[in-house]
Amino acid sequence: MTTEQLTSPHKPGAARRDGRPGIALAVIAACQLMVVLDATIVNIALPHIQTALSFSTTDLSWVLNAYTLTFGGLLLLGGRAGDILGRRRVFVFGILLFSLASLLGGFAQEPWQLLAARSLQGVGGAIASPTSLALITTNFPEGPERNRAFGVFAAVSAGGGAVGLLAGGMLTDWLDWRWVFFVNVPIGLLIAFLAPRYISESKRHPGRFDIAGAVTSTAGMASLVYGFIRAAAQGWRDGLTIGAFCAAVVLLSSFVLIERRAKEPITPLRMFADRNRSGTYVMMLSLAAGMFGMFFFIVIFVQTVLGYSAIAAGFAFLPVTVAIVTGAGLSTRFLPVLGPKPFLVAGSTLAGTGMAWLTFIDPGSSYVGGVLGPMVLFGFGMGLNFVTLTLTAVSGVAQHEAGAASGLLNAMQQVGGSLGLSILVTVFGTASRDKAAEMLPRFLAQATPAQKAELARTHELPAPWSHEVLAHGISTALYAAVALVLLALTTALFVIRVRRSDLEALSGTAGTPAA
Repeated sequence: MTTEQLTSPHKPGAARRDGRPGIALAVIAACQLMVVLDATIVNIALPHIQTALSFSTTDLSWVLNAYTLTFGGLLLLGGRAGDILGRRRVFVFGILLFSLASLLGGFAQEPWQLLAARSLQGVGGAIASPTSLALITTNFPEGPERNRAFGVFAAVSAGGGAVGLLAGGMLTDWLDWRWVFFVNVPIGLLIAFLAPRYISESKRHPGRFDIAGAVTSTAGMASLVYGFIRAAAQGWRDGLTIGAFCAAVVLLSSFVLIERRAKEPITPLRMFADRNRSGTYVMMLSLAAGMFGMFFFIVIFVQTVLGYSAIAAGFAFLPVTVAIVTGAGLSTRFLPVLGPKPFLVAGSTLAGTGMAWLTFIDPGSSYVGGVLGPMVLFGFGMGLNFVTLTLTAVSGVAQHEAGAASGLLNAMQQVGGSLGLSILVTVFGTASRDKAAEMLPRFLAQATPAQKAELARTHELPAPWSHEVLAHGISTALYAAVALVLLALTTALFVIRVRRSDLEALSGTAGTPAA
């Protein structure tokens, strides 16, 4: 498809008002922000949700997991749906479904109602998110203009988690926990209203849905995520944990076999033949795992050990967003000149250094002395990475497969975050239990009768002993996060290559004769 075809005001499905690329990008970015921040905006409201709906501590984790499972599991299907049915059409449907689910979640009166709404939110997000990325390829010509659009999209994707924490704290403290869901409704309706007016429709590619591939990939991803979540709560020897991993191996292996034989696969395996694209998928998986874990544990630390309120905890993450946006802007500007490898190596190195710095956290750490510096370093590195990974993942992909390529990249981010967080929580739980057992004799020798009574009632060490246990668990868990980021750095060093064709595509000169 040529640039003229993409921007022509006369083609079927074109936007009613052309010449407003800024508004089109704002609509696409707003969708991605809403979908991404929903994974974190609920975090700070969890204690209020638990009290209001009488969740048990174990069941409360499913408020997050219900969203992540359906979101990560259905992203590939959402991307393929956009290719076949038209990306703008599918995009609007996904946004409306997400908005409806948010409304239902806000009105939930029983735990099962909220969990059902969260699952439906994940379905809507899985439909809207991959098509929003693919719409950039439809509405912006290859070269600097598309690079800038991808830069905005990647910055929103990477910074959405921090924005969600801030928004969740403000809505919960100032209004009510239900507003972390209600706020999506007017935003979603506005996006659905503006999309047909400012976003051009993609060319539809007739075909059939790969139902077998969709079922096996979705069920396989869900089983894999559930296996790690179950391991975090029940241990690695639990029967359901082992069963979930076995099912994931069978289903994902079947998925690969189905895709190799399918005439119209949901995920064309030839996309993995490109060395750089395969590398970006591995990097996105491992970097997202580290990032989700960092957000989760530092939020707990600043509220529990430092005593920050929900709003203060949200503001504490604003420097991360600034660092991400700064890194994204820098990579967007110089990527056409240097290619992806230097930014991926530098970004992973900075992110890994920041994560390693956070492993020194202890009960005596302050926000400025122990949290702010490593978070800013980590955020800047992630900003360099996310723009570069986004552009590399869709570089050279045929228009009719852009939805599948972007869906796979998003799936790597979401599944990577879920798997990584589950692994880190498992490490945290083991380290915390060992530390608590080590400290128990000292506690019993020094504790007052009131403190001993609290231990008997809660079965947990009271402060300040609990702060030491928490800090030790977080520090140990972040060692696992460092290992995940090092995997990304290794991939950047030994897999990613700088190629002349990539530089030409990024600068918009591909196919032009040499001077």
